[in-house]
Amino acid sequence: MKEKIKNTVSFCKICYSKVEKGLFYLMLLCIVLCSIAIFLIMRDKKAQRNAIIPPPNTSVREQNMQKTLLYNHLEQTGLDKILIYNIVNKLDTVMHTRKIRPQDSFMLVTGDDNAFKMLVVTRDLTRYYVAALEDGELIAGIIDIEVKTRQKTAYGTIYSSLFASMQSEGMTVPLIVAFTDIFSWNIDFNSETRKGDTYSIIWDEDYTVTGMVVDQHILAAKYEGGMAGKNYAFGFEGDFYDKDGKVTKKMFLKSPISFKGVRITSRFNPRRMHPILRIRRPHLGIDYAAPVGTPVETIADGVVTFVGWKGGFGNYIEVKHANSFVTTYGHLKSFNVKKGEKVKQGKVIGYVGSTGLSTGPHLDFRISEHGKFQDFLKMKNRNSAVSEIAKDKMKEFEVARDKYLETLNKLDEKLKTPAHIENAPEDTIQEGEL
Repeated sequence: MKEKIKNTVSFCKICYSKVEKGLFYLMLLCIVLCSIAIFLIMRDKKAQRNAIIPPPNTSVREQNMQKTLLYNHLEQTGLDKILIYNIVNKLDTVMHTRKIRPQDSFMLVTGDDNAFKMLVVTRDLTRYYVAALEDGELIAGIIDIEVKTRQKTAYGTIYSSLFASMQSEGMTVPLIVAFTDIFSWNIDFNSETRKGDTYSIIWDEDYTVTGMVVDQHILAAKYEGGMAGKNYAFGFEGDFYDKDGKVTKKMFLKSPISFKGVRITSRFNPRRMHPILRIRRPHLGIDYAAPVGTPVETIADGVVTFVGWKGGFGNYIEVKHANSFVTTYGHLKSFNVKKGEKVKQGKVIGYVGSTGLSTGPHLDFRISEHGKFQDFLKMKNRNSAVSEIAKDKMKEFEVARDKYLETLNKLDEKLKTPAHIENAPEDTIQEGEL
């Protein structure tokens, strides 16, 4: 019995010794693998840093892709064809190189004797890179460009035009257009803008570390004018509401054009003298003079019933709306819709031109009800629907509104300061000038 116990103990010692050795080798393997992983991560991070900041004593070439293949661009740099093939293949592991767009850009970095260092392709907010390590190995990766957000404000008094005033305050064209779109049911910036009108706006701005503005979102805005009255807009859950949490959407937009440089040159007039034919001929619409190519929007939901050439109207679009309304758009340069297409209010359907019997670039806009033409400037205020914030959301809206209202009121106070008033120019605004 003693011998059996002794043999059993010896066997256990041998097994324990083997297990102990196995655990030791397993731990050693883990340490080696971790070391390799850390090395690879550090190597990739170094390559990423290089993909953003070119190394010293290098040559940098940057340009847009345009309509040329990446391979052809690289061929023009004098790199070896086999190397170019390898670079493009490596880049293909992180992006589809054949789907590179003309507006995408690339940066090629080379060293002494045109030795390849790295290639960075930038698309929107992402950089795709291929970098050469010291041993010549190529690695590829993706870097997301960091985007930050800041809140900005602007305010002003109109003396020449809304567009000029807003641009002088550093507002971009898309932001100005967004501002006019917000109030498009309440204000016709082509005919209701007056000298001395004031505006204020709060918006969020997304930007990169290099300072490039990526996007802008209006949070709240105010427009006050002698003819337009006092108008507020507070952003909340994807729509804009007034101070009471209501949004009144009109059946028609205030104007078929909401862009800069627009003025009314001819109104609804049953006895107008035709500028070309020189005879008394009713003008059953509104003429909006604007630069060639200015976007034209449909003033209400509807169906396109005609697209094409129509005599003196030149390039012409007809849209049928609810309640027997029909709108027409003449003298267009080109079209952005097809016959039979359903369109939403504000959809760009064409572009201002001077086709047909026309003395210059303008839009001939007309509206009829039950087949009878109407004076649009006298009927554009018709309400279509009034909606308001749900009761369970009202408190949340009021908190956001009050925060924005406090900022807007501070901007109003700045409009009244002597410094702002003294900087007013001498020129005056003309009716119908945006």
